[in-house]
This record gives sequence, structure tokens and C-alpha cells, in this order.
Amino acid sequence: MSSFSSLQQRIDSFLQQQLDLSHKDHSQLKEAMAYSLLSGGKRIRPLLVYATANSIELDFSVADNIAAAIEMIHAYSLIHDDLPAMDDDHLRRGKPTNHIKFDEATAILAGDALQALAFETLTRTPTVPHKALKMIQSLATASGVLGMAGGQSMDLISENQTLSLAQLESIHAAKTGALLSACVSLVLHCDESISQHDEQQFNLFAANFGIAFQIVDDILDVTQDSVTLGKPANSDTKNNKATYPSLLGLEAAKSKADQHINMAFKALNALAFDTTQLKALAAYVLKRDH
Repeated sequence: MSSFSSLQQRIDSFLQQQLDLSHKDHSQLKEAMAYSLLSGGKRIRPLLVYATANSIELDFSVADNIAAAIEMIHAYSLIHDDLPAMDDDHLRRGKPTNHIKFDEATAILAGDALQALAFETLTRTPTVPHKALKMIQSLATASGVLGMAGGQSMDLISENQTLSLAQLESIHAAKTGALLSACVSLVLHCDESISQHDEQQFNLFAANFGIAFQIVDDILDVTQDSVTLGKPANSDTKNNKATYPSLLGLEAAKSKADQHINMAFKALNALAFDTTQLKALAAYVLKRDH
């Protein structure tokens, strides 16, 4: 990921700026928001935004707000996922989870506030109003009952059940895939000259990227230790959740991840844009170890 380090630093700096804009005075709530939002991580979603922006030559000053808004939604989802009523995890990115560091009420409010700040940040995107409105609508859909929140609900309901591959894919297309796809689609909203064919190929790339990302996540959960992952290993097994390895077996799951990355590359190869960064990010997702 060394080739992406400057972009990781860029988004970290921009996220800090947005937090400072939102609330200049110190408070426990702001501290809890910053604790999870600025705790590092791979920044896959912002990198996906920047790589897409790079491919269509969209100025990064526009992409900054998109990347930050999506990362805020992601951070809020992690805070809430870790709560006792959800996955009940005590470790995230090698540190105590938000509700352990602070308390449950503060963690819930920090997540709520980050979700609100995401949309506030998106409204500040330096673009024309109708494009900003379209981005807000798309991010809301990706975050809500048809996207991340709905997928998380299906995931919780499906604990202790035997799922088909189609059911598992449906859950993760919403829980994980919707927000990853938004990283691409929100950038495309900024350029109305993108053809329908090109938009379809970008979206096909994003869909396959999202599936591969989730498969690798499931594989790492059962093959790596908690220190390497920075979060509890085997947490899906603990919560009796269906995963790609539990459904397909480890080797078949690895093969399926390869298949979807290859499909993602095929979609990019059908584009007449410079997709070098998108390909590098897809290759990293397949090979990552945490």
C-alpha cells in the first residue's frame, strides 16, 4: 500500500479538518468521534474514491469531500457494529472499541454524529448543486435499508441459520458492497459526460470488487490472529454467522475471490480510461493480510 500512502495522509488530514469545522470546542462526543474516525485503518473506501477520480481526471479537491463522507459512514457503522447489541467486540484496529474506551451511550451518539457529519461534508463538495444532491441521495440509499443498514439487519437475523450462497451474497451486497459501490458511483455523478457503457463497466468493477473484498475479509477472519487483524479473530464463528469459507470451504472461497477480481479487471479493461490505480487497489485487496 506504499503507493497509496500520500492519499492515506491526504484523507486523514481532510477528515481532521472536517471534524474541526463541525465543532471547534472540545467535548467527550467530539473526542469519541475522532477516536474512531482518525484511528488509522487501510482507508480502502477513500482510496477507491481517489482511484476512480484519478481514472476520470476529476480534481481531488472534489473527491476529498466524497472520500471523507463515505469514510465517516464507514466509521459510524464500525462503532455501532461493535456494540454489545450487535457483534459485541472489544477490539478494533488494535485498540479498545469505542464503547469500551468511552461508554455505550457515547459510542452510539458518536456514530449518530458521524453519520450526520457525513452528509454535512457532502454538501460542501465543490460542485454544482444538482450533482451534490444526486450524491447525497446515492449515499443515503447505500447507507440505509436498501444498503448497509439493511444488510447488517439481514446479517444479524441470519445468525445460527444455514444460508445458500445466493442469500449470503445478497446480505453482503447490501452490508459491504453498497458503500464500496458508492465510492465509485458518487465520483461518476460529478462527470455527466460519462457514457452509459462506461458507467456500467465502472459499476461492474465496483460490484465485483465488493464481493472479493468481503470474501477476503471472511478468509482472514479464520486464517489470521487477532494481533494481525487488529480485531478479534474468528468473530464470525463466535457469532455463528455464515461466511464464504464456512459455506464453500477455504480453498473454494479463495478461488471465488480470484474469480471476482478477474471479473473486476475485465470490466476495467473495457474502459478507455487510465485505470492503473483501480487495478492496483483491486490487486491489493486480494493479497492483503489484515
